[in-house]
Amino acid sequence: MGQEKNPRRVADNEAMAKLRMLRTSPQKLNLVAGLIRGKKVEAALNDLTFSKKRIAGDVKKCLQSAIANAENNHNLDVDELVVAEAYCGKNLIMKRGRPRARGRFGKIIKPFSEITIVVRQVEEQS
Repeated sequence: MGQEKNPRRVADNEAMAKLRMLRTSPQKLNLVAGLIRGKKVEAALNDLTFSKKRIAGDVKKCLQSAIANAENNHNLDVDELVVAEAYCGKNLIMKRGRPRARGRFGKIIKPFSEITIVVRQVEEQS
């Protein structure tokens, strides 16, 4: 007599990881997410390791979390995983400002964003 189990948000051959409150704009984060979309996880990890983008380290951490979720929680084979989806969205925006000339106010916005990575197990064709 307890609460029923929540249905899975992804398919049986998929695993997901989400990283919130990343201190970068969603537009910049989407450039890094586009690097890994559709690639095998090993190639995606290599791309993120050697990327010059500052946020690539955090995206790599999220991808490693998705791989660990696939292996430990869903019993998927790590060697057959592919980055099925990598998408980002807006989070909160801190609003700051500087006093400018003639009594005006220069608006400074500091955006945050979030990324979701879904990895999928695909059988290799031989």
